[in-house]
Amino acid sequence: MNARSEPAQAGPDAPARPPLVRELLLVAGLFLVYKFGRRLATGHTAEAFRNAHHVWDWERALRLPDEGTVQDVLLHGDTLIHVANTYYAAVHFPATLAFLVWLYLRRPAHYVWARRVLAAVTGAALALHLLFPLAPPRMLGATGLIDTARAFGPSVYGPPRTDSLSNQFAAMPSLHFGWALMLAIGLIVATRTRWRWLWLLHPLVTLLVIVGTANHYWLDVIVAAALLGLALAVLRVPRRPGCALPRRRPEVRRRSSAERPELVGAGR
Repeated sequence: MNARSEPAQAGPDAPARPPLVRELLLVAGLFLVYKFGRRLATGHTAEAFRNAHHVWDWERALRLPDEGTVQDVLLHGDTLIHVANTYYAAVHFPATLAFLVWLYLRRPAHYVWARRVLAAVTGAALALHLLFPLAPPRMLGATGLIDTARAFGPSVYGPPRTDSLSNQFAAMPSLHFGWALMLAIGLIVATRTRWRWLWLLHPLVTLLVIVGTANHYWLDVIVAAALLGLALAVLRVPRRPGCALPRRRPEVRRRSSAERPELVGAGR
């Protein structure tokens, strides 16, 4: 078995797996902060719509692609838009949870790193939700976009005025994209298979879904990627499994001329 396909061997300095109960509490706490922390930004409807108009104008000034182009592609068939809505509703949390569980079981050091990065990005995102409430493009008439989840289903949101479970005015940044990109980066770093780069399809599909369903602007995605980049720059990436540091050669003391053996009968 070659070095690329051979599984990493656990050495004496291999990182210990964190206690399970503690990690369950930490991940559950992260989920609750994400779920209920966004509720703190409710009640800023007028400000959220003003910010939405600003974001829409900024995108046009920056000549970013029109979100409607992506939505037009998804609306070519009922099946495609239904799949996109389902992907938005059903993949986000289960995929992230499966990612963390796999790392915990197979790559403990990478698990701790990924959990810290996700916590940092989520905390920064929640702070931005409070400072910059933002109505999604599906609510902004100037975009000309439709709420595909409400029109075709399935939908995870109720009417904004009566929705007491989520804050729909927290579009920036997109944690859907931020978490999806971290999942791909984490699996690329933690594995060695030549197919690991295919994990980038997950954030790519997520990007097209969140924009095409009118749940996020392009700028929501850009800000999420920037926050993730800052978190990755601060939190050190563990070494890839199986990539041990090169062994130092034992130092050989150079013998002096007096210690060198003389060859009997050697000519001079």
